[in-house]
Amino acid sequence: MKAWAVFLDAPLPYAAGVALQERLHAARLADAIPDTVLFVEHTPVVTLGQRGRSDGVRVPPEQLRALGVDLAPASRGGNVTFHGPGQCVLYPILRLGAHEADAHGYLFNLEEVALRTAADFGVPAYRRAGKNGAWTDDGKIAAIGFRLKRWVTLHGMSFNVNVDLAGFELIVPCGLVGERVSSLARLLGEKCPDTAQVRDRLAQHFAAVCGRELEIFRAGSPAPGALAALLGAA
Repeated sequence: MKAWAVFLDAPLPYAAGVALQERLHAARLADAIPDTVLFVEHTPVVTLGQRGRSDGVRVPPEQLRALGVDLAPASRGGNVTFHGPGQCVLYPILRLGAHEADAHGYLFNLEEVALRTAADFGVPAYRRAGKNGAWTDDGKIAAIGFRLKRWVTLHGMSFNVNVDLAGFELIVPCGLVGERVSSLARLLGEKCPDTAQVRDRLAQHFAAVCGRELEIFRAGSPAPGALAALLGAA
């Protein structure tokens, strides 16, 4: 199945990313575009998923503002998380077919993408019973939270490359008290790849695991009219 992938290089404010997702989602529901996967980094933000509570944020909003960190609600599932530069975020806008129409199966696929990507860089990652995402012996390296709306997906997965892990100290990550968060940079040191390299591997594995043949559009490159119009509204 053919699909589009959009690579945005400059860190995007979270609100702009949500607005772009919603435009893509509406276009996908109308069959104006094929399945599309948005690959972004965000400017620093703490987001509260549908299970998120304000007591999952360790510091008051004014301290977040002083640190240059936004605070935003999110319509995805899951709890509290942090996004920032150096973290690859995937927002798949997919119409799930009959063989995929199961939230657990889709979750498994996103986890598999993260596990394969980590393995490409020599990092053993694994699933943990009762906890979603991808984990290492040093802590969680990929978080997943998504939403299904009329069987078209929103939100998705974040994968920590060289993001500033201090951002996670501002929250109780994913509501899991006492659990650590890690990154490729923390695990690999100077051997850590850059975010573009990790993004490429994530796209390759997403295509293989989710059965989509991705046509990639990079920032500033020509795009089909429907996609160009949606991106131009960002």
